[in-house]
Amino acid sequence: MTNVIVKSNENRNRLLDPFLEDFFSVPSVFDRRAEGFVPRVNITESADKLIFTFEVPGMDKKDIKVSITNRVLSVSGKRETRMKSENERLIRDEILEGMFERQFTLPETVDSDSIDARYANGILTIELEKKEEVKPKEIEVKVS
Repeated sequence: MTNVIVKSNENRNRLLDPFLEDFFSVPSVFDRRAEGFVPRVNITESADKLIFTFEVPGMDKKDIKVSITNRVLSVSGKRETRMKSENERLIRDEILEGMFERQFTLPETVDSDSIDARYANGILTIELEKKEEVKPKEIEVKVS
């Protein structure tokens, strides 16, 4: 049997914790000051698309909702960790869970009707096409 020793966090100074954690620790995947799970996102742009890539590990596809209303992209969901049985005891709890919602105001150059969302291996990818009039166009130069 492996012995695990975990220092209690009960005596910590709650006012200084965020400052000390930011200064002395390695950047965290999740904001420790948040009360629940908040997925990180990368936003990239190509000539014809705007792409959002969310980290949502441990979630089922059915627990993720993607919608656009009035040029606002909303991504929401709920992540739950497995419940421990009566004969298990929790030694350390670092996997955040809970409900989340992220919202992004989309530029007018994006076609809100052309949205594609895919989920695989804990990554949610949302692609939005740009409107035809803003996509770069190449014109062939004719030699006369």
